[in-house]
Amino acid sequence: MDNKNVSIIIPAYDEEESIGGLIEEIKALYPEFEIIVINDGSSDNTAQVAKETGALVYSHPYNIGNGAAIKSGIRFASGKLLVFMDGDGQHDPEEIGKMLEYFPDYDMVVGARPKGHQASWGRALGNWAYNRLASYVAKFPVEDLTSGFRAVKSDIAHGFLYLLPNTYSYPTTLTVGILRSGGSVKYLPIKAEKRRKGNSKIKIFQDGIRFFLIITKICALYSPLRIFLPISFVMFCLGLGYYLYTFFAWGRFTNMSALLFTTSILIFMMGLISEQICQMRFERSEGDKFI
Repeated sequence: MDNKNVSIIIPAYDEEESIGGLIEEIKALYPEFEIIVINDGSSDNTAQVAKETGALVYSHPYNIGNGAAIKSGIRFASGKLLVFMDGDGQHDPEEIGKMLEYFPDYDMVVGARPKGHQASWGRALGNWAYNRLASYVAKFPVEDLTSGFRAVKSDIAHGFLYLLPNTYSYPTTLTVGILRSGGSVKYLPIKAEKRRKGNSKIKIFQDGIRFFLIITKICALYSPLRIFLPISFVMFCLGLGYYLYTFFAWGRFTNMSALLFTTSILIFMMGLISEQICQMRFERSEGDKFI
């Protein structure tokens, strides 16, 4: 892979104490890489420090969000391979070279953080649950759903640009979207350092709910039956269980059992229709490539 075709995108918000050292490390290791810092409305001198150390800087007029910074970086970058990493010093620039070794065989390579790296047991439990949910949705073992350290082909990143949210949950959308659309993902174990300065800006409760909604949204977009079928099955089992209870207790079939059975059938049919619409959308998008 030609080093001139690699762009490193670093979203930064109030990271003046760490961004300079990070850029210097990257430039020392990969002098030909394009380094882009997206200053997401920082209130400190993040943009100035990044410029002084040789990075290309694009600034938002105010803080929009980590995902919005990533989207700006994707639009601004000129490389055929894009590397995303945080500006707080948690990611080791030496790991970038290891990631790039897996291209062009893979569409995206993700730096998987080791177990026990989370700051709290609550965050560790949440990440474990979302990894399991994403694995179910994508039919692929997802090792680190929320890792912000990853490399992806530029054309693929542009293809998912319209789906990426403005928040920290962009890795979730990108990972599940690529997997459900038939792309290939490689997880590479990395070292995860503690933040050099400051505290994490991720809010466990708010961002956790957002991750769940985004996983559900991507699942409904790419594989609706993965959502509709389990719900339909649960409703059917509830209806059957309640019918058996009322039959043996009073010898009758109740309106509630009828409602549960009907709801189960309706949800299942909605899932089938959604699956057909999804398939038609993919067939059309594939056909457009040959027009």
